[in-house]
Amino acid sequence: MTTNTPISSVLVANRGEIARRVFRTCRAMGIATVAVRSDPDAGAAHVREADAVVALPGDAPGETYLRADLLVAAALAAGADAVHPGYGFLSENAGFARAVLDAGLTWIGPPPDAIEAMGSKTRAKELMAAAGVPLFGALDPAAVTAADLPVLVKAASGGGGRGMRIVRDLGRLEEELAAAGAEAASAFGDGEVFVEPYAEGARHVEVQVLADAHGTVWVLGERDCSLQRRHQKVIEETPAPGIGEALRAELHEAAARAARRIGYTGAGTVEFLVGADGRPYFLEMNTRLQVEHPVTECVTGLDLVGWQIRIAEGAALPPRPPVPRGHAVEARLYAEDPGRGWQPQAGPLFRLEFPGVDVEFGVPATGRESGLRVDAGVTGGETVGVHYDPMLAKVIAWAPTRAEAVRRLAHALERARLHGPVTNRDLLVRALRHPEFGAARLDTGFLDRFGPELGVGAAEAADPSAAGTATSGAGTAASGTAAGPSEVAGGGPAAERFAALAAALADAAGRAAGGGPVPVRLGGWRNVASQPQLKRFRSLPGGREYEVRYRLGRTGLLAEGYRDDVTLVSAGPDRVVLGIAGVQRAFEVAAYVERVFVDSPFVSVSLTALPRFPDPEEHAAAGSLRAPMPGTVIRIGELVPGDRVEAGQPLLWLEAMKMEHVVAAPATGTLIELTAEVGRQVELGAVLAVVKEEKGP
Repeated sequence: MTTNTPISSVLVANRGEIARRVFRTCRAMGIATVAVRSDPDAGAAHVREADAVVALPGDAPGETYLRADLLVAAALAAGADAVHPGYGFLSENAGFARAVLDAGLTWIGPPPDAIEAMGSKTRAKELMAAAGVPLFGALDPAAVTAADLPVLVKAASGGGGRGMRIVRDLGRLEEELAAAGAEAASAFGDGEVFVEPYAEGARHVEVQVLADAHGTVWVLGERDCSLQRRHQKVIEETPAPGIGEALRAELHEAAARAARRIGYTGAGTVEFLVGADGRPYFLEMNTRLQVEHPVTECVTGLDLVGWQIRIAEGAALPPRPPVPRGHAVEARLYAEDPGRGWQPQAGPLFRLEFPGVDVEFGVPATGRESGLRVDAGVTGGETVGVHYDPMLAKVIAWAPTRAEAVRRLAHALERARLHGPVTNRDLLVRALRHPEFGAARLDTGFLDRFGPELGVGAAEAADPSAAGTATSGAGTAASGTAAGPSEVAGGGPAAERFAALAAALADAAGRAAGGGPVPVRLGGWRNVASQPQLKRFRSLPGGREYEVRYRLGRTGLLAEGYRDDVTLVSAGPDRVVLGIAGVQRAFEVAAYVERVFVDSPFVSVSLTALPRFPDPEEHAAAGSLRAPMPGTVIRIGELVPGDRVEAGQPLLWLEAMKMEHVVAAPATGTLIELTAEVGRQVELGAVLAVVKEEKGP
């Protein structure tokens, strides 16, 4: 909201990556910064970087970042004269914007009336229809027939994929309406949902707008955001490849009409579906900065946060926007396991590093045609908790061409040092290198269609506590045929086996006298025949077990189950070099208590060191249903011990990291025990129920 008054101090009513992003621009503009933080965020990076911090006691968003009264009070207490909402939480809440203005503070965002106009997606569609913007018409849920399927149930407020359900079976419509409404009410405080046609094979294309209070509206290009999981974006790029100039012009004009229709000011995004027939349909307008705004900054050279602040101060935009140059692609790195239904992950983050970073949170220097940008919400040494979104960082590459930008991004992700919870890094790399992505044949079903070959659901049935033993299975280092050089360089289990060998050798080097690098001999060398050195590991994700048996003698390294031409070039506690088929391969090894991370140009693997001999007491009772992640039990099915359950039947629901997760019966049988309670916080692996499997005849 424009004021014509210079801003001297900004409170960011948000956390994590977007708070750090806004602080970066504020520092460059000479503006003081104020952070707010919940109890779990006491040591977070955005808190450490702010000039002043106000604590919001509590851990749930409803107690902290969603409390408009506490946020306004924090701004006043810290002496801030403006509030930036970031994205998510209250960023699109007209009531919050009005509360900020009523307190005499500057709102760095669009007018509350514009937020309100677009805040209800049903009302927004009415306004856009009047403005001549193409869109889908809403359907009366009571009148939906089989001929209308598939349909999309969608929350009227909020975004981020919450409160959305695709319905392909008419019999499930009522159930999905209720589930979407409950999720929307929990996430946004508004349980209203609506139904519209679902466009199969459509692309998700959005247009970035920037408008001032003097009548100028800039259209800053469009972004393709079609690669999504659970209706949440994973990879975004600009410009949208292959849409054609006629469609591009239509999208840009429609977005400008939408902004003018509601008197918009500041940064905003108008989102469209582009059907398989090439026709665009309005989805919604996000009256805030988008998560994916960095790709637009990388091709335009604009600091969108800086312009948000200037517009709030009353500045006017130049008559015409800069012409975008080149191509930019962004990947969202999440602490989640795609192989297990995208389950969010939590735990300590020991290290988060990307090679060749040119800028963090900032806009590329003028004239720099290519580079790498990282916007991270967490840093090494922090703990990824269960209360908030599991996104760790956004990694952005820009270059003169799409192919160059995609290659640079995939390489940076592949070589990143990610030591902590399981992430979606491997999926991102595979998706970026997939031939269909390279050919820009994109739509919102991309990950559903190619998921199995990208690693989605590959470990869905695997249970790390029940992984194959060290004497069986293709993942066992002491069994099977040794991999060839090309298989090793290609990654996968074959490469993981060599990573496990490197981890074992690094461990031995660390325990040797002095612990320094040695050419061949380690503390395990013996002058007489003896039992081999033994080390056991389990990989994450995947749960493969590797039993490494090796000897170090006068002739060098003898590793059982590996190819005969494997040699040890050198070994230290943090670096092992192996010769494999005459080619030297270096492995960087980092150990953190029982966790070991091994990085090389062809594999990055997380290993858990296991005891030499399995503990017979470590497994829970047969049929135990464990918590797949830390979270809170929010609902339990109408079941009691003794009831018969079907395989896949929902037993209870967990909420973790802003998402709802179903915990289902692993097999058909009888519910023997139910230990879960609504409202109870559970840890990863906690036993929630026990099902006695029904044996066949």
